[in-house]
Amino acid sequence: MRLDRLLRTATTALAEAGVPSPAVDAELLLAHVTGRDLADVRRARILGEDLPEATRTAYLQLVERRRSRVPLQHLTGSAHFAGLELVVGPGVFVPRPETEVLVDLALQALDGLDRPTVVDLCTGSGAIALALAHARPDAVVGAVELSVEAHRYAVANVEATGLAVDLRQGRAQEAFGDLAGRVDVVTSNPPYIPADAVPVDVEVREHDPQLALYGGGEDGLRVPLEVAERAGLLLRPGGVLLMEHADVQGEELPRALRAQGVWREVADHRDLAGKPRVTRAVRS
Repeated sequence: MRLDRLLRTATTALAEAGVPSPAVDAELLLAHVTGRDLADVRRARILGEDLPEATRTAYLQLVERRRSRVPLQHLTGSAHFAGLELVVGPGVFVPRPETEVLVDLALQALDGLDRPTVVDLCTGSGAIALALAHARPDAVVGAVELSVEAHRYAVANVEATGLAVDLRQGRAQEAFGDLAGRVDVVTSNPPYIPADAVPVDVEVREHDPQLALYGGGEDGLRVPLEVAERAGLLLRPGGVLLMEHADVQGEELPRALRAQGVWREVADHRDLAGKPRVTRAVRS
């Protein structure tokens, strides 16, 4: 079967299953199966190339799994984030493009600092920490993750990228006591979903680990506020906290941070879709 027909068939099947980006997913799965990049797949499609039967069978099996809403990144084993290709899979939160807003804000906070110290709390796959280490190789970057399984992915990503990150396993609320009062920027994408706010996307609801999703308490902010308290201990005066949150928490989280009494210049920032996404606060 020629690539064009195969891709059209796969795209139709994925669209009927409600996959948000069926054409792109069909191409990315084919690129994964054939070991090619996306440009090469598209060129082969134009040229009318055929696939061997075994490769076609393997591809259609992946398409069928994607139709059942297994995340694309679980099928390919990788996720693109802030210019890096990260190892991901079952047991770790898949980094999202909207989190790159937090990375940009962190880089702005680090601008002009010589050999700054950064700590990423609730690091998951290590995405934020590695993105910052990549963009600022002079920085001292630390990261911590509670989940043993997610920590394994972070270890794999540190090893694969070769970037210098002091990666630890344990509770964010107790981490990096050796850096207390010396950190320039703390970043965090903690679990923050309220208990009654079940994610709409099947990929998130059924495949992202619950430990990475639900923040505790009715408003989902118990863990984020505990993490913020730890950030307050780690940061030097004038240091910056950047914390991602749900779009419905754009007023609630800043208000709760102000109530902690250790923050000034608390402000919220929107993502590229215009939704409230990251709260920035300066340590008093």
